Amino acid sequence: MPDEMNDGATTVLVVEDDFDLRDALVPILEYEGHRVVSAANGKEALERLQTMPPPSLILLDLMMPVMNGEEFRAEQLRDPTLASIPVVVVSAHPGAEERARRIGAAGCVKKPFEIEDLLEQVRRSSRRPVAAVLTPRRSATQSRRP
Repeated sequence: MPDEMNDGATTVLVVEDDFDLRDALVPILEYEGHRVVSAANGKEALERLQTMPPPSLILLDLMMPVMNGEEFRAEQLRDPTLASIPVVVVSAHPGAEERARRIGAAGCVKKPFEIEDLLEQVRRSSRRPVAAVLTPRRSATQSRRP
């Protein structure tokens, strides 16, 4: 179930231990119309996911203290309520693309990255809220011509 609110916005969970990068991504994603929740490691991300409606996308760093990205993804996939949330790996790890494929990520963006490349991956990979996908149906009286 994508975002609970029906305002058409998507929520992105940013899981990144680099404070400066995490802090920079929040306003960029918000400017693009997303709600943003952030976490400094996988453990904190799992705790956040237990207290919020499921996000439309998780941007996940691989190399973090406490719980790394691969450990987080394994825990996410064990939980049926979280398993279907798409993940995009955002990492400087030399084997990031292969690791992203191995954990079933929807995509991978290598650090350093161009903002537009990240935003394109977010657009491609995030689940859209149901309200944004449904179009209103015309009633029988609206479709008649005078």
